Amino acid sequence: MTVGEWVAQIQPAPPAALHRRLQDLVAAHAERPAADVPDVCLEAGERLLDELLQSGSTSRETALDLLAVDSLVTYAFQAAADDPSRIEERAAAAMLRIAALPAAISNRQPYP
Repeated sequence: MTVGEWVAQIQPAPPAALHRRLQDLVAAHAERPAADVPDVCLEAGERLLDELLQSGSTSRETALDLLAVDSLVTYAFQAAADDPSRIEERAAAAMLRIAALPAAISNRQPYP
């Protein structure tokens, strides 16, 4: 199974618009093995959140993207539960990376 197949088969299935957005966000890594789902989802969620914070886009118009960020992080840990020995390490690293985003905005270039 690949990352793309894993996302396509999420159960319960998210609403159609959200599901399409999630698939778009992981598309560049869709052919990676399913074992990479935690990293792919977390990185995609982190990148999207960073883009939203950089642009100041946290309004109703970006609600789908905000929901996608939340979903990607949730799915990252749902998939990570398959390897419980690393869950604490993954959670600590994710918290540090996500918490650092607002402080790092002024030091980053916008994503292409």
